[in-house]
Amino acid sequence: MNFDSVLPALITAAKNAGSKIMEVHTRGASAQHKADGSPVTEADQAAEAIIIPVLQSLDPEIPIISEENSASHKVKPSTLFWLVDPLDGTKEFLKTDSQGAFTVNIALIRHSMPVLGVVYAPALNRLFFGHSETAYTIDSGGERKISVRETPNTGPVAVASVSHRDNDTNAWLSARNIKQTRAIGSSLKFCLLAAGEADVYPRFGPTMEWDTAAGDAILRAAGGTVKTTKGSHYLYGKPEYKNTAFIACGGYHE
Repeated sequence: MNFDSVLPALITAAKNAGSKIMEVHTRGASAQHKADGSPVTEADQAAEAIIIPVLQSLDPEIPIISEENSASHKVKPSTLFWLVDPLDGTKEFLKTDSQGAFTVNIALIRHSMPVLGVVYAPALNRLFFGHSETAYTIDSGGERKISVRETPNTGPVAVASVSHRDNDTNAWLSARNIKQTRAIGSSLKFCLLAAGEADVYPRFGPTMEWDTAAGDAILRAAGGTVKTTKGSHYLYGKPEYKNTAFIACGGYHE
């Protein structure tokens, strides 16, 4: 697959899904709860209905694992597959003070590695994408290339979850004397690292692969890394597509 040739379709799909999400957000959304207790809204389902046909049109042979399609969670990972979260950060989406911390995530996994990612934050009108060691953002200032930064002399800035920060995260930060933190929801945490706006993202709480793959792909394309807590490469296609703990880094090194 030629990544540059499919990117326009992916970006358009993400933006169209984002427009539908904002339409629901503007009039007010209510949530139902799935079997695992996580919330789902009309916006999640409407966004998925926009994205999936686009991916199928690009190559109908590539499996699509999407958060809102529970049947897809039972599909055995293949050499090449899509991971989609039509609305990442549903809890933030439902808050009146979410500060726009919800995203549309589309990622392509090849040989267990995230090789292409698109993340769109519709409330912020900011889009990120990356592949093949090149990453970009598009916002009100136009399109520009992004890359991770070296850790500032003033010390690293960590990003952490708004809704899911836990004691393990606090302990990890304290052990490394990291005092500056920025709380934000969804896959935007990866994107801030990729754009050189923060330095490290430790995550010990539960996540699913569709939550992280797109942001992970963008971060890696921007020069960052994502590893297990033992320092090995972070891979996708794990059992039930459930993530384990990870440490995402921009230019930060322990």
